[in-house]
Amino acid sequence: MSGRIGELILILFLVLILFGVGKLPKVMGELGKGLKAFRDAMNGVHQDTKEGNLSNPPKNPDTNNEL
Repeated sequence: MSGRIGELILILFLVLILFGVGKLPKVMGELGKGLKAFRDAMNGVHQDTKEGNLSNPPKNPDTNNEL
């Protein structure tokens, strides 16, 4: 457990060096927006599969057979 905390502290220290204290809130805000968009997209895929929207395979328009 203490090894993981040490790694986290090292990563935070490197982020502070790379981006500086002034840009850190902006970087973290953009990271949060990206994670939220990813989570929303994953929930949409999960919802589609739960509703069965992806259970019907697409048809080949040339032969009207399943792909």
